[in-house]
Amino acid sequence: MRIGELAARSGVSVRALRYYEEQGLLIPERSASGQRHYPDTAVELVRFFQQMYAAGLTSKNIAELLTCYDAGHTDEGQRRMLRAERERIRTRVAELQAALRRLDEVIAVTDAHP
Repeated sequence: MRIGELAARSGVSVRALRYYEEQGLLIPERSASGQRHYPDTAVELVRFFQQMYAAGLTSKNIAELLTCYDAGHTDEGQRRMLRAERERIRTRVAELQAALRRLDEVIAVTDAHP
């Protein structure tokens, strides 16, 4: 598929896809005329990038995750990074859950006294 179709199917902009390419995360094949072509699997890969960026990972960390996934194994440094990111995300989830409880409290109070 071409870059515009990948953008539409994955829900990101063409600019974001080009950024992923610049970061070495997404590598398209090129036609003789230089047009980018992506496999169908690129849609899920782009969604993975979006999730990882939303979770606060850097391009470097995402590239390292891809290497781990593709190879099927990790070294000690990679495992340390994975565990640190997991703990950072877990902490952030707990913070967001606490904020959600507070919002629920405010909603309950304001619903009781409109």
